[in-house]
Amino acid sequence: MGRSVPGDYAYRKVYRYLEALIDEAQGREPWRLPSLRTLSRRLRVSLATVQSAYSLLEDEGRVHCVPRSGYFVRAHAGGSPVQAVAGPWHVPAHSMLERSLFTHERRLARQRARGTAPVEEVGGARLRNALAERYTRSSTHYWRAEEVHLAPDVQALVEVLLAALALRGATVLVQSPCCWPVLRALQRCGMRVLEVPLSNSGTADLQALARLLSAEPVGMLIMPSCLSLPQGRLMSQHDQQQIGQLLGDHPVWLLESDLDSELCYSGPPNARLRDWVDPRWLLVMGSFEAAVGGEAPYAYVMGRHAGLAEAFAQRAFQLAPLRLQALAHLLGKGEIETQLARLRAELQRRMACFSRQLKLELGEHVTFDMPEGGWTLWLRSRWPLRLDDVVAALSGTDLRAVPGGQHSAEVRHQQYLALTWVGEDPDALQHALEKLAQALELRCGRPIGQRGSQHLR
Repeated sequence: MGRSVPGDYAYRKVYRYLEALIDEAQGREPWRLPSLRTLSRRLRVSLATVQSAYSLLEDEGRVHCVPRSGYFVRAHAGGSPVQAVAGPWHVPAHSMLERSLFTHERRLARQRARGTAPVEEVGGARLRNALAERYTRSSTHYWRAEEVHLAPDVQALVEVLLAALALRGATVLVQSPCCWPVLRALQRCGMRVLEVPLSNSGTADLQALARLLSAEPVGMLIMPSCLSLPQGRLMSQHDQQQIGQLLGDHPVWLLESDLDSELCYSGPPNARLRDWVDPRWLLVMGSFEAAVGGEAPYAYVMGRHAGLAEAFAQRAFQLAPLRLQALAHLLGKGEIETQLARLRAELQRRMACFSRQLKLELGEHVTFDMPEGGWTLWLRSRWPLRLDDVVAALSGTDLRAVPGGQHSAEVRHQQYLALTWVGEDPDALQHALEKLAQALELRCGRPIGQRGSQHLR
C-alpha cells in the first residue's frame, strides 16, 4: 500500500492506494475501481475503512458511485490542490482511544480463534445496547437498543434516515455554518437547505428561526446538541429552551447533532437540546469519529419512528463486527469516559497553543475567538481570500484549511477559514503559519502581524 506515515489512519492509506489507481486510469474513463469487498480482502482492512476512503474521494469529485455497479473514476478527476484541501473532516490523531480500541479488537479476535467468544454476542447488538444505556438518563429520558441504528458513516446515515422519513427533496433548516459531512449528505439527497444565521453573539438567531418555521414548509430542523462546529461555540440552556418552545408550536422533526459533544473542553454540559423537545419528534445523531478517531467512522441515530428499523435493515450495512464489539467494550466498561477526560485536556492545550501561534503570526489582520470545544479555529480574514493562495501556502504542512463557504449551502462565510492543526510539533506549526501569513500578505499588499522567533509550547 505504499509508504506508511506514522500515526496515519488506515482509511487514509486506502485513500492513497485508490489515488494511485485513479492516476493510472487517466484518459481511460469510465474506469471501474475495485469493490468494497475486494479492497477489504486485498488490503486486509475492514469494509468500513474502505467505505470511508471511497466516501472521501466521492466528496472530492474524483469518483462516483453507480448503484449495483460500483465506483468509477470521474472524468478529469486528477484532483486539484483545491479539492485536496477542501476535504471533509480533518481530525487530529486520538492515539489513546485508538490504541484501546485495537487492544480490545485483538483480544476479541483471539477469543474468536479459540472459540471462547460467545456466539450470541454480536458486535452490532452489543454496541446498540451500550449506546442506549449511555444515553439513558432517567425514567423519562431513556432509550432502548431497538431504537438505535448504525451506519458506516454520517453521510450514509443521513441518506437512509431521510428516506425512512419520506423527506428526500424536502425543506430542511440548518444552523449556519453547518457541519461539513451533514451538509454534503443533505445536498446529495437533493434537499432544499435553508440556513439559520448566527446572531451577533455567535449563536443561532432565534428570531430568524421562528420566521423560517412559520413561513416555510419545513420537514426537519438540524441543530447541534450543545457544541456548534466549526466555530466551537456552546449553546446556552436558555437557547435550548427557546428552541424547544418553538418546536412545540411547529411540530417538525428535530435531528439533534451529537457529533462533537464529547469535545467540549469543560466536559459535556448537563443540559442538551433534546431535554426540551417532544421525544416523538426527536432524532439524535452521533458518531465515534470525533472521539475515537478515523478508525471508528461509524455513525448512529436514535429515534422512535417505526420506519427506521425497516429502512436500516433493508440497507443492510456491512459493518466490521469485531470493531463494533470493541467499541461496545469501550463504552460498557466506562473506559471511554476516562480517556475522553484526558483527550479534552490535551485538545484544549493544543488549541491554546494553536491560537497563540496564530495571533503571533497573523496579528490583527484576522479575527477569531478561542473555541469552547473541538479542534478547529473559525478564522475570519479582514481581506478577501483566494483559496488557491491558501492551498499553495499550506501544501505539505500539518495545517488543514477548509474554506468557510464549504460550510454553507448559500453564499455565506466567504471570508472565513476553518483551520485545523493535525501535527504535534509547535515548530512545524509556526512554519506553516508563517507560510499562510506570507500568502495573506501578498493578497492584501501590506505587512501582517508581529512576527518573532518565539516558539509557544
